This record gives sequence, structure tokens and C-alpha cells, in this order.
Amino acid sequence: MLDFSDSQIERYARHIMLKEVGGEGQSRLLRSSVLVVGAGGLGAPLLLYLAAAGVGRIGVVDHDVVDLSNLQRQVVHDTGSIGQPKVDSAAARLKAINPDVVVETHRERLTKANVLDLLAKYDVVADGTDNFATRFLLNDSCFLAGKPLVSAAMLRFDGQLSTFKAHLGHPHPCYRCIFREPPPPGMIPSCSEGGVLGALAGTMGSLQSVEVLKELLGIGDSLSGRLLMYSALETSFRTVKVRRDPDCPLCGEHPTYRDLSHHA
Repeated sequence: MLDFSDSQIERYARHIMLKEVGGEGQSRLLRSSVLVVGAGGLGAPLLLYLAAAGVGRIGVVDHDVVDLSNLQRQVVHDTGSIGQPKVDSAAARLKAINPDVVVETHRERLTKANVLDLLAKYDVVADGTDNFATRFLLNDSCFLAGKPLVSAAMLRFDGQLSTFKAHLGHPHPCYRCIFREPPPPGMIPSCSEGGVLGALAGTMGSLQSVEVLKELLGIGDSLSGRLLMYSALETSFRTVKVRRDPDCPLCGEHPTYRDLSHHA
């Protein structure tokens, strides 16, 4: 079957038997690349499932080290990883799961100075960050670089997820079409300030991995143009349609953001 080894045929058998994936789709995954920004609560399950799925090259961006308080939700790390750079801890775990995968570590903060160079190397970008500054930077950068962005967020017992492909034009919106600008500092707490149910990270990160794989494979209905909201306490999912905003400063009819100079 294609150029798979016997062990790969066995490893990916449950994918290969899916008519929507098959051998061609699995081969495509092995040739694909994803940049995951953040090896924390969302990035942890996301990275695990991308590696298990056989995504051939995975980049991990994170400047932080593993802390004991991370282990309540960041399942890619363990107690023995405390004090290690998160990118190194995650890379070791991914290689243990699937030696087919090439893991590229970027132990650095994402900034307007380095983001476009990083994005250029990957097919799809996944946002697992926990701050608005980086979230908006990724949205703007992916639009300018022409890269699909799968973005998730969570706080306390609630999560949200969407895919942004505004670079493809109408009707695809960008993140700024929903949230025009970052909220004032202190208005919305971070997970470290407001808390988060650990298992919620598994739910949202796993959903995010599904959307990344769909984008890589070109199957199913993309979340572009829709915002998925999940309430763990209510056990409810709600999807709202999101339209492209003609007045958006990034992807609208008369854009004013043509580069990243508006970012700090």
C-alpha cells in the first residue's frame, strides 16, 4: 500500500480503513506539517493526537518550563519533566508515541519579529496560547502569510473553537471579524487568574486536533465561518455562524492593517 512499511500499515490501520482518509490521506498526513503555538493545556492533547495521527512534522513554540501547577491539565508533561523546557518535554513524549514524526522545537516567545519566519515552514497553524496579545498576533500573521489557523480558548468551565482562513477571501472571516481588538488588560482573567477545569483542556485540545486533521486532509465541513462554544457544566455545544466583517481592519474591504507594525 503506497510506500508504507508493515509497521506503518499496522499503526495507521484505523485511519486507512476510513474511506475519507485511506492510504492516500494517511500518506498526506505523513507529508504534512503543523505549527503548534503553546505546549500547555490546549497544546498538550493537541500535540499528542497530531503525533499519534502521523502528522509528519510538528513544530512546537513555547518559551516556558514545566511547573508542578501545569500537571493538572498539561498531559504531555509529567512529574519528571518539572523544570524542563516545555518544548523539550513535549518533544520527548511525541517521539515516544510515534517515531515517524519529526518534532521541531522553538523555545522562544512568539513576536512580530519572528512569527512570519516560523509560519512559513508549516502547512497549518494551531493556536493553543492563553493570552490575547499572541492570539491577535497569530490571527494577523496567518492572514498575511496565507496560512489556515485553528484557534481554541478556554477559561473555567467553558471553551471555544474556530478555524480562520480569511486569506482565501469571501466568505471566510478572521478572528478580528468576531473580536475586533484585544480587551483592556485585566478585563478577562487568564486561566492562572480565573482557574480552569483540567479535563476541559483535553476536550478542547482534542476537538482542535480534529479540526487540524480535517484541514490537512481536506475533508468534512471546515469550522471557518462558525464559532463552536462548549459549556462543561451544562454539557452543551452551541455553534454560531460568523460572517466576514467588511469593516475589519485586517481582512475587510478597506484594510488598514497591512503588516504587523500595529503589534507591540
